[in-house]
Amino acid sequence: MKKVEEVLKKLKEGGFMSLSLKERKAVIREEAAIYKKLTKKEKSRMLDEFVKLTGYSRCYASYVLRTYGSKVVVDLENGKRTVFIGDDLYSGKGLKIRKRKRERVYGEEVFNALVYLWKMSDYLCGKRLNVYMKEIIPILENFNEFPYSKEIKEKLLSISPATIDRLLKKEKDKFKLKMKGKTLTKPGTLLKHSIPIRTFSEWNEKEPGFVEVDLVGHDGGNLRGEFLYSLDVTDIHTGWTETKAIKNKAQIWTFNALKEIGKRFPFSIKGIDSDNGSEFINAHLLNYCEKEHITFTRARPYRKNDNCFVEQKNYSVVRRAVGYIRYDTDEELKIMNELYNTLRLYTNFFLPSMKLKEKTRIGSKVLKKYDKPKTPYQRILECELVSEEIKKNLRRMYETLNPLLLKRDLDKISKELSKAYDKKIRKMERKEKEERKSYTDFPLTQNNFIYNLDEATR
Repeated sequence: MKKVEEVLKKLKEGGFMSLSLKERKAVIREEAAIYKKLTKKEKSRMLDEFVKLTGYSRCYASYVLRTYGSKVVVDLENGKRTVFIGDDLYSGKGLKIRKRKRERVYGEEVFNALVYLWKMSDYLCGKRLNVYMKEIIPILENFNEFPYSKEIKEKLLSISPATIDRLLKKEKDKFKLKMKGKTLTKPGTLLKHSIPIRTFSEWNEKEPGFVEVDLVGHDGGNLRGEFLYSLDVTDIHTGWTETKAIKNKAQIWTFNALKEIGKRFPFSIKGIDSDNGSEFINAHLLNYCEKEHITFTRARPYRKNDNCFVEQKNYSVVRRAVGYIRYDTDEELKIMNELYNTLRLYTNFFLPSMKLKEKTRIGSKVLKKYDKPKTPYQRILECELVSEEIKKNLRRMYETLNPLLLKRDLDKISKELSKAYDKKIRKMERKEKEERKSYTDFPLTQNNFIYNLDEATR
């Protein structure tokens, strides 16, 4: 009786939550016993009072009074799961739950196949890899290059982009690239007044043939002397990309490479947009564009995002293929162009990309929406402005291409490029070693210095 009076006193002074857990359970036990004997109207009135007393929501208060001291049994496929609700409602001691054992849908074999295709795709993201697999698996089967069972194939084709990213998370962490390149653009000022700044009203980006061009320097962090460059040309509408390595950024090499790339494009080039570098802002290219009736425009100074399409390809195509090290020999130039000749087929026919459809600002956040990932080849086939003859030629070429064979060739040529680089480095190290040795063999003494000075002045 004394304990009941103490509990009532606490309730009046501090409310229900001022009680200890044991005291709260005692109150609920008494209230629940009364609640279960009442009629519907009486339960409603009691529930109102209980909500005021405890501060619980009406739904939870009803659940506590209704189920206190009862037992719930849930039937499962592999047995029964029994849940006790009583004095241990708050402590959890009365919960006896047998956890359901859920088998992995995508096991080790599916994971290995996913990693295999991910590496083959040049490490695409989940959304692009999902589309890539649906396109590439039937082609690999036609060439008898798909080494996995029908069950694994079905799981790979049904896997979602989010699950792909989740499964590959640990693998992706191993391939994080931390190096960055430098901007090597030197402004060409003499002809700027003749080449207008590009405005979107002058360009029809929904029509194939309007391209952005840029040079990627392979200096390896050392800007001394000459080193190779890669000319990158990207069509804005389809994403079709062509690349060629050149000896240096001289106007003549850049101009010749651009003309050669123009011949490779499946459709004619109608517009060229470049940065303000002197390799593009020159009379050679301006006269050529006027002669061929090509619109020639330039980006705004110091606005790198004006050429966002080709800038993105500078990384996804050039940097991912040849990296950030220094290339400056004729042997490396030859191998790099062999690599690009194979890479253009693999990139344009088999690697899907997403295009930004719209961008909406909500407060401080920017919401971006992209279209479905498609390859440049697919975008050309869907374009009504491209002639059927061009599409027919591309289809004929597509049917002859084995993506796995192209990937093997790319890996082989990449190894040759690495060997050529290592060979160059070893040669440089031997030369430096011989020079250091010659200095130690002939030390510069005072007599030697006077003798050499006399020889030099004769």
